[in-house]
Amino acid sequence: MNHPHIDSLLRFMDASVCNFWAVATLKQWLSRHGYRERQLADSLNDVQPGEKFFVTKNDSALFAVRVGRKSPAETGFKIIAAHSDSPCFRVKPNAAMTSGDGLVRLNTEVYGGPILYTWFDRPLSIAGRVLLKGKDALHPVTRLLKVERPLLNISHLAIHFNRAVNDGNPLSRQHDMLPIIARLNSTLEADDLLMRLVAKELGVLQSEIIDFDLLLYDVQPACLFGYHNEFISSGRLDDLSMVHAAITALVESSDEDATCVAAIFDNEETGSGTKQGAASPVLGTLLQRVVEAQGGRADEMGRAIARSFMVSADNAHAFHPNYPSKYDPTNHPALGGGPCVKINANCKYMTDAHSAAIFETLCQEAGVPFQFFVNHSDVAGGSTLGNIFTAQMDIEGVDVGNPLLAMHSARETAAVDDHLHMIEVMKHFFS
Repeated sequence: MNHPHIDSLLRFMDASVCNFWAVATLKQWLSRHGYRERQLADSLNDVQPGEKFFVTKNDSALFAVRVGRKSPAETGFKIIAAHSDSPCFRVKPNAAMTSGDGLVRLNTEVYGGPILYTWFDRPLSIAGRVLLKGKDALHPVTRLLKVERPLLNISHLAIHFNRAVNDGNPLSRQHDMLPIIARLNSTLEADDLLMRLVAKELGVLQSEIIDFDLLLYDVQPACLFGYHNEFISSGRLDDLSMVHAAITALVESSDEDATCVAAIFDNEETGSGTKQGAASPVLGTLLQRVVEAQGGRADEMGRAIARSFMVSADNAHAFHPNYPSKYDPTNHPALGGGPCVKINANCKYMTDAHSAAIFETLCQEAGVPFQFFVNHSDVAGGSTLGNIFTAQMDIEGVDVGNPLLAMHSARETAAVDDHLHMIEVMKHFFS
């Protein structure tokens, strides 16, 4: 199947190898569509109706705003939220570890909740941001780094040394999951191995490097598979596929009255409790500033929020035919069956009947199928952006997402039709 939105998704996935690169890719994309970058540290008092702009937080979260021609107090905000991060491995300081055989491994820490064994025996590399010396201590310079060649491998122990490996194999994150990066003739060569590589890749002196946020990623590109090319295989589909859908909908929709926002938070996989996460006031503060720029009076922010609606878009679990007992007997979404409305009786999602009805009607009006995801009652579910954000702002909204297989694997599986349908309903919401 060839479709421009799917081709765009595959390119976006390949470019967005970690949260920092996802935001960098979004900045370029939005700029091509007339969005102007603004800085949170600068005044936003000159924001005008009809303006399109975006801001970033910590280089890993992004908030794109299309300012409506009517006051937010009159129309409310239309918000789609997603997140830029995915489970992976973060490189620790002083990372090089040598052994008697000359192999050098990198010391890493697990980020989020990946399916560990899916990271074995595949070509990996590193990407992220590097902080260089700036004009003073409070103003370091940020450079993005992406080593685009296979650089690392987390090698599994051969079955001959663990005959029961296929019967269950407990893994130590500290001992079993360290990637091999080099073979050296001398342990002295391992000193500053990573920093030498970083300096060479960036074309800077090693002495200029202060610190880094570097993450491992799978270098194999995203692709389609299946008899009709109906499936998508890629790392980080959770949640970058929803990021792609949200930004596509924003740049292709045309509502001129309401203020529309795509909020791409970071650190959802670790609980959202950072300055760039959904548990922070970063989005609420930005929306307040937009209201004030429109000449809003003291109560207009409250009126705007009371009229607002959020679509919290984070992927759902698709029915896996090999494990039917893991799923709710009547609410197990199928790949290709359409976007999922996510429901939890204990309020792990922000969905209630009223907000679900709104999203279901949007789907019907857009000609998009929808389905429901509810956990098996014996299986505890997780939470996501929507209910975490409502601790900061009493906004109405719904948690939705496209169904995935192998969520949190190094490579996840989605359906082409679901992605196209999610874009359509999001465009309808923003129009």
